Amino acid sequence: MYKHLKIFVVIFLCSAASLAYEITLTRIFSISLWYHFAFMIISIAMLGIAASGTVLSINPKLKNLDYIGSYSLLLGIGIFMSYILSNQIPFDPAELTWSKAQLLYIGIYYLILCIPFFFTGMTIATALSSLSDKSGLLYGADLLGAGIGSLGILFLLTLAGPDRAVFIVSSLALSSSYIAGGKGIKIISILLISLALALFLLNPSLLNLRMSPYKGLEVALRYPGAQHLKTYYSPYSRIDVFKSPAVRFAPGMSLRYLEKLPEQIGFSIDGGEINAITSYGQRQAFTFLTYLPSALAYEMGKTNNVLILDPKGGLQVLVAGYYGSPNIYKIEGNPLLVKVIDKDFKEFSGGIYSWNTWSGLGRSWLKNNVKKFDSIDIQMMGAAPSGSFGISEDYRFTVEAFKEYLNHLTPEGVISINLFILPPPRIELRILNTAVSAMDDLGIENSNRHIAAIRSWGSICILVKKSPFGISEIEVIKKFSRDRRFDLIYYPGITEEETNIYIRMPSNEYFKTFGDILNPLTRGQFITNYLFDISPVHDENPFFHYYLKAGNIKDTYKIMGEKWQYFIEEGYILPAVFIQVLSLSLILILLPAFSRKNKNPLLPPFGRGGMAGFDAGFLFLPYFLFLGLGYMFVEISLIQKIILPLENTFFAVATVITSLLISSGAGSLLSYKISGLRSPFILMAITLLILVYSLVLPVISDIIVTYQIAVKIFLTFIFIMPLGLFMGIPFPTGLKILSERNESMIPWAWAINGCFSVLAPVLAVMLSIVIGFKMVLWLGALTYFMAFLNLKRFLRDNRLP
Repeated sequence: MYKHLKIFVVIFLCSAASLAYEITLTRIFSISLWYHFAFMIISIAMLGIAASGTVLSINPKLKNLDYIGSYSLLLGIGIFMSYILSNQIPFDPAELTWSKAQLLYIGIYYLILCIPFFFTGMTIATALSSLSDKSGLLYGADLLGAGIGSLGILFLLTLAGPDRAVFIVSSLALSSSYIAGGKGIKIISILLISLALALFLLNPSLLNLRMSPYKGLEVALRYPGAQHLKTYYSPYSRIDVFKSPAVRFAPGMSLRYLEKLPEQIGFSIDGGEINAITSYGQRQAFTFLTYLPSALAYEMGKTNNVLILDPKGGLQVLVAGYYGSPNIYKIEGNPLLVKVIDKDFKEFSGGIYSWNTWSGLGRSWLKNNVKKFDSIDIQMMGAAPSGSFGISEDYRFTVEAFKEYLNHLTPEGVISINLFILPPPRIELRILNTAVSAMDDLGIENSNRHIAAIRSWGSICILVKKSPFGISEIEVIKKFSRDRRFDLIYYPGITEEETNIYIRMPSNEYFKTFGDILNPLTRGQFITNYLFDISPVHDENPFFHYYLKAGNIKDTYKIMGEKWQYFIEEGYILPAVFIQVLSLSLILILLPAFSRKNKNPLLPPFGRGGMAGFDAGFLFLPYFLFLGLGYMFVEISLIQKIILPLENTFFAVATVITSLLISSGAGSLLSYKISGLRSPFILMAITLLILVYSLVLPVISDIIVTYQIAVKIFLTFIFIMPLGLFMGIPFPTGLKILSERNESMIPWAWAINGCFSVLAPVLAVMLSIVIGFKMVLWLGALTYFMAFLNLKRFLRDNRLP
């Protein structure tokens, strides 16, 4: 009994360390490279867990409980060594176009990052294979450990950066090797824990996170006289504050303004997104604010109550204040940024975040308020133009979001949307289509009378008004543009001769595209024929920044300068990763069947059951495939749907993963104690539960959104727990049944489940872009139903209890 308890603790610690390291790696690569590369690396690295099942299937001698101490020791070593080694590799995806060596570096990255996950799998799969009668207990330890690890790393990342957190996570894994190992391993574990803690405390510069020289922060710091001031960390972002000549933040400012700007301090988010804080102490220099395209809404007057969404460094707060708006409300999506500016730059910024400030998602805040605004100011720009990663969800710019904005305007209120020009036009056209669709849903007729737009040399300002634009307002727009040499794009009744005057474009593209979209007779055909997908976006698949059309790949490649990197950034990294992972998965899954140790490569004589035993076990293996797909389909869909009420992607990921893992772990432990829970009909219950959850999610989301964040997280956990409890039962149940027929196939089942658990998240996001998350949730229900049919048939044909 003591030995089993020790194994339980070891698996718990190894699983906790492994998932904590996975989350830490995501943060590391988001900072050092880019988020989309982090996505790819983690997907590939997690194949290490599946690879352990393949290795144990090929070499059963490794399934020895006495080796668990060694496996967990190698896990601990692998965690900090994989970070140290990968941090020294000069890989940068920006160099792929001219440096073939980068392809070699990718391969080395894959290999290095797989190692710790491989030994996690070796530890858990060995225990499950050797103690299959206690699979519920051991799998429960695995899930509970992963849940606690995902929760614990959040607290750790509030205290230290991810590059230092790695060494604490490594110490956690090494402590498990101390528990499981013999005298020699215990001594090595203590020495390595001491080393890891010393590295955490001393933080030698050699181990500092290496950042791509092409990221915005690194570029800004290379300017003469640039100075890095301070770095701040939270679990979901890193903020660096600096001074640099590169920071001159006045988006689209009229070329007629020739004076100096006030002093500005730059900051970057995760090393990439650059913005600036403007000094409040030089009020006489604030004239430049009137030369920004984003000042147009304020020139029109009637801005007593202003709401600014995601003001970042607060430039639009200064604009609203300069025009005398008495009530300025600010909602910033990054809580760390609010804290940094209000604490360390309060005097410099004029205390922009000291009053009427909230953190979160603007539309969620509006849902809880009845206040009406004369202007809702939406900024989609930083100090430099940059696109968003195509597979990133964005609930700020869906049809449902615009309906919320419009409902919170006064009768004469206006939404002001400002963004950089990133040719060819697509972002601004989707904004326009989405706004028009929202007005149609609200019954606002003649939407073409409610839109106006102007452009500068580098930015666009789009105004969406709740009531039609009047003659006096149109005159203000024309005069504002004429005085500052901005070009008109659209206003009700505009003629082509009034456009494309000051900053001439060869084809006057904006006048034509805006006109076609705002004309109900041409809108549908224009959207269908346009090179990019600019159709309105909804909450069901909120991928606002995904513009690619599969049928236009060749034309898109040409217009983007024949650069394939564009497709990676826009979201085509997903099929690329899927093909890579699928190829590796097939190899890992088929290797045991083709092992040279078997006389018949396709039908090896596993276990005492011989050929017949293999046939029975082989027919049961799809069960573990369905469980891997189903669990991750449900998890990914729940994460995406919970982002909206929790208002923060990181909170949603952490809450859903922790809730599912802990409740699933509890379900696995219950199935170990209560044999009645191992019935095949549990799978039917899961299928029905998923369908019910898909229907009630919108209602629950509306209820949760009204509470404070701590209560939201608690309610989300309570909501997910029943489903997670049931979802933790089928896997250990399947292992127990398989062990009674053919125990030697358990590692193979582990490998199959692991491979499809890695494939499923990539596939889920790809599918959700096309069919939406609700349908992906239904596919999750279907996979559990398929697992039910497979289990029922297996039990019937083999007459197992």
